[in-house]
Amino acid sequence: MAPRLSKPISLSTRPARPVVSRRDELLSIAAGLFAARGFSGVTVDDIGAAAGISGPALYHHFQSKESILGEMLVAISEHLLREAELIIETATDPAAALSELIVQHAQFSVDHPELITVHFRDLVNAPDADERTVRRLQGRYVECWTAVLLRRDAALDPPVARAAVHATLGLLNSTPHTGRLRRDDTARLLIAMAERALEHLGPAAVADLTHGAP
Repeated sequence: MAPRLSKPISLSTRPARPVVSRRDELLSIAAGLFAARGFSGVTVDDIGAAAGISGPALYHHFQSKESILGEMLVAISEHLLREAELIIETATDPAAALSELIVQHAQFSVDHPELITVHFRDLVNAPDADERTVRRLQGRYVECWTAVLLRRDAALDPPVARAAVHATLGLLNSTPHTGRLRRDDTARLLIAMAERALEHLGPAAVADLTHGAP
């Protein structure tokens, strides 16, 4: 399956606008810096300098460096969940929905590896309320995938399906480490590997798992 072109996303949790806002631009700059240096290695002055403004000028847009991180990570989670729910609502059957979910996440992953890096490494630095929101949204996202997988493979036990979803998302989120492949080649590789991994979770595979087969 050839991946479709990815949609641009807004990193702001404020209502979407037809053009990229200054707020989105600042969040994108901060994401790149956080990914390259780590949250603790970046100051508001660094973000401001990269954006062509003074560090204190950032406080016209955000309360703190932590709030920049929190808004960024909440927006990522909201975007992925919103897209997943739309796919599930409009797909013709569970198999088609699962394929669409894989493509959507692969496209996000190849287009935004810096956001994946920031999420895994720096979520603990976000404000507590934002961290809780991100984890709640992530849980709903995983459950969307799990529900689709269970509708496709009724023989699966929910814990097996949920574990398979987590493992598949780990594969799709590997783009910070996938080397120098071109964007489309990386997307095709990840989509093919994820689809192949989940297609073997039929009754025979479940029986092997149940009986402890290697």
